[in-house]
Amino acid sequence: MGEVRPGETVLPFDPGEEAAAGLAFIGRVRSPWTDTATCPKNIGRARDTGRAAHVDLDPRYAPGLTGLAVGQPIILIYWMDRGRRDLIVQRPGHADGPRGTFALRSPMRPNLLALSTVRITGIEGARIDIDAIDCLDGTPLVDIKPWLETVDLPPAG
Repeated sequence: MGEVRPGETVLPFDPGEEAAAGLAFIGRVRSPWTDTATCPKNIGRARDTGRAAHVDLDPRYAPGLTGLAVGQPIILIYWMDRGRRDLIVQRPGHADGPRGTFALRSPMRPNLLALSTVRITGIEGARIDIDAIDCLDGTPLVDIKPWLETVDLPPAG
């Protein structure tokens, strides 16, 4: 599959071969990032670059954008199609030691789902302009959800 660093653990099976659910990609994320070496590691770093992005939604799904507005935060759920699926313990460069995949926001996971909360900067037809994104150009989009403070902000405590 790929390189394994000291402290990392690889699953003895390929999660992709156990797929039980079908996904319909509803569009593609268009970003300035064409390779993993330059792609920001998280949405905060992507915003720091000042480089905007957009979503090209399959026009068949465009009616689903009704009710969204410029300035609104949305959650994009996307499929990190170029990520590894077999690492269950990883050793990220920013951490002091190995971490379980479920303790990280790494794109390497059994199911290659990722999400980012972004802000809509424009909507025209099936295109949504967004403030930033932390994935490679052409990444398949799985879903869009509105970010709602009353639902998505965990309670204090």
